[in-house]
Amino acid sequence: MRLIRRLPKRGFTNIFRKVYQVVNLSDLNDWEKDTTVEPETLKSKGLLRHSATLVKILGEGTLESPLTVKAHAFSASAKAKIESAGGTVEVIG
Repeated sequence: MRLIRRLPKRGFTNIFRKVYQVVNLSDLNDWEKDTTVEPETLKSKGLLRHSATLVKILGEGTLESPLTVKAHAFSASAKAKIESAGGTVEVIG
């Protein structure tokens, strides 16, 4: 019998997993006050590799100006920091 058939099969691949591209709050300080930040604008600034994937905003760093941020997911700390800076959070899809 071939070796590949004798070795145990290990692991599991979840076909329903969601893969997010992450952006930190410190990367959003380049935008002007009261600007809407969307995945398309993040792609144009070079912060995302693929515009078709899901985007998650993480709370690393601080946000200095109020922004309207639209993304697919937010961490709890990112949501709190955006709202404390005077901005708004909008979940896409």
